[in-house]
Amino acid sequence: MANTDSERREASEIRRKLEEHNYRYYVLDDPSIPDAEYDRLFRRLVELEVAHPELSGTDSPTMRVGSPPVSQFDPVQHRTPMLSLNNAFSDEEVTSFDERVRKTLDVQNVDYAVEPKFDGLAISLTYANGLFVRGATRGDGMTGEDVTANLRTVQSIPLRLVKATSIRDLEVRGEVLMFRRDFEAMNERQRAAGEKEFVNPRNAAAGSLRQLDSRITARRPLRFFAYGVGEADAARKSQTEVLDWLLDLGFPVAKERSRVSGAAGLHTYFNKIGALRRNLPYAIDGVVYKVDRLEWQDILGFVSRAPRYAIAHKFPAEEELTEVAGIDVQVGRTGAITPVARLKPVFVGGATVTNATLHNEDELRRKDVRVGDTVVVRRAGDVIPEVVSVLLEKRPKYAVPFAMPSHCPICSSAVTRSPDEAVARCSGGLYCPAQRKQALLHFASRRALDIEGMGEKLVDQLVDRELVHTPADLYKLGVAELSGLERMAEKSAANVLAALEKSRRTTLHRFIYALGIRTVGESTARDLASHLGSIDRLIGASVEELESTPDVGPVVARSIRQFFDEAHNVKVIRELREAGVQWEEGTGRPVKGTVKSKTFVLTGTLRAMTRDEARALIEGKGHKVAGSVSKRTDYVVAGEESGSKLAKAADLGVSILDETQFLKLMEGSE
Repeated sequence: MANTDSERREASEIRRKLEEHNYRYYVLDDPSIPDAEYDRLFRRLVELEVAHPELSGTDSPTMRVGSPPVSQFDPVQHRTPMLSLNNAFSDEEVTSFDERVRKTLDVQNVDYAVEPKFDGLAISLTYANGLFVRGATRGDGMTGEDVTANLRTVQSIPLRLVKATSIRDLEVRGEVLMFRRDFEAMNERQRAAGEKEFVNPRNAAAGSLRQLDSRITARRPLRFFAYGVGEADAARKSQTEVLDWLLDLGFPVAKERSRVSGAAGLHTYFNKIGALRRNLPYAIDGVVYKVDRLEWQDILGFVSRAPRYAIAHKFPAEEELTEVAGIDVQVGRTGAITPVARLKPVFVGGATVTNATLHNEDELRRKDVRVGDTVVVRRAGDVIPEVVSVLLEKRPKYAVPFAMPSHCPICSSAVTRSPDEAVARCSGGLYCPAQRKQALLHFASRRALDIEGMGEKLVDQLVDRELVHTPADLYKLGVAELSGLERMAEKSAANVLAALEKSRRTTLHRFIYALGIRTVGESTARDLASHLGSIDRLIGASVEELESTPDVGPVVARSIRQFFDEAHNVKVIRELREAGVQWEEGTGRPVKGTVKSKTFVLTGTLRAMTRDEARALIEGKGHKVAGSVSKRTDYVVAGEESGSKLAKAADLGVSILDETQFLKLMEGSE
């Protein structure tokens, strides 16, 4: 049945009213009609669109009820990276931030746009010609997940902009969260239905947004608040103007936002929001300060993965008392042995905590934590809970100091600790199951044996299915084993096998680096290969012989010796050679160059080459590349957008080269 003009006009008018009521309810917090009237209008619109499907559209309020499940979320490349913020935890750090900003801008005073830091999930919303077309999670900042269908169900996200259908392109950044009262009501429904309750509003919001079935998301009380734009074809002069504009377009923004002047204004605002924190409708974990003038934001730019013009001032962590029921150790992916307190369950920082890190042996001794102790436990946001202190007056008589294990609880290899490190480590690097995935990923990495396609997801499956235990097992794989894994068809399996075959021919220094010996980086691996000449000489070298290698000191020498003292590791090397992994070995005489070896540090982005290509050029000339600047650094090569390494080089008086000077030096270097 064809729709009449009157029905088309009625549907259009109902959509307009529903959009207006959503705006008044979620943005202005000033509803003008009762819920029953809103529901009546909504039901009438559903009736019209069911009878006349051509009246429906992606911007219709009826699209908020959800759609059938998807198999997975597609990746979304952010056009402008969604950067994280650096954190400040004290007034002094905030004052220093203001000083850096003023010094860089060369001004006496700076105005800041300030607002609460929502404890939710960061997302981006893309609009084309005023219509919502795509929504994505933050992900790693560069690539997120397409959760458009789920975000359409969030009532406070406008499907059509209120006053801006003429804006061709707009990307809005903001946070998805739950109000406390909505979270409590949802948990009450979960209890009534005999279902599992959610731990806190943030986890509930994040889990709801990542449901593959958007109909489930539609039943969750999610809300959205905007805090900025990624891209827009409309210019604004300040962050304050941007938020005012977003409010006019129909986006909720924090009512508690403000604009303040200087460090004193930042401190006053922080204290004000801290006093209001418990009475806010949503959870926050701090406040955000942004230089208000967008022109100044551009001048300040970015460092690493965070803007220089903004900082998050975090609230102090929350603390509670509980009892230590036990202490044991965990073995990390890098072999680190971490003591962990097993606690009587306690609710702190928005979650029930049963375990808390004791960090390392020194911290365990300093705090003197024992089984049976009553302790102060701290947790803030997603930070791992920790034991802060012990209430000695409540210590039971039976409590005795905890003894760190001398052997790994996973593989029984010796636990070692370097004199200059606080962390004890398992020495069974190539063998220990706890370190297996990390060891394989390092072995296959580009600067080691460079096994293309051997990424984290594939390694996870190989280890979890017990197909691979050591790097040597990689060379026993066949098409049948690989093609049976997820996302591994026969062609993909053949590509991985070809990469494995190619990796059988390597160099000695790459092989040494691939072993993942603690403290042995690429430069040290190259020195060992050059000085000793063969893997057998390296395996049998004494600490004194190792120390005779250029730039190998006592700590590195002991670490190497401890690694080869574990029979498991030597066995894996033998199996790798039996599997056909080979390299040319030398005489053991150091390679001589016409120029004394220099140490370079790279910072920023080079125009003519990548960082890896620059490293290869430097090392190919017989020099070294370090990761940090010190008094031993000879040159710092500064590309575009250089970071803190450049400032440290200037402070230490290290020679700084621009790209042209660097290339000219390399032309004359041997």
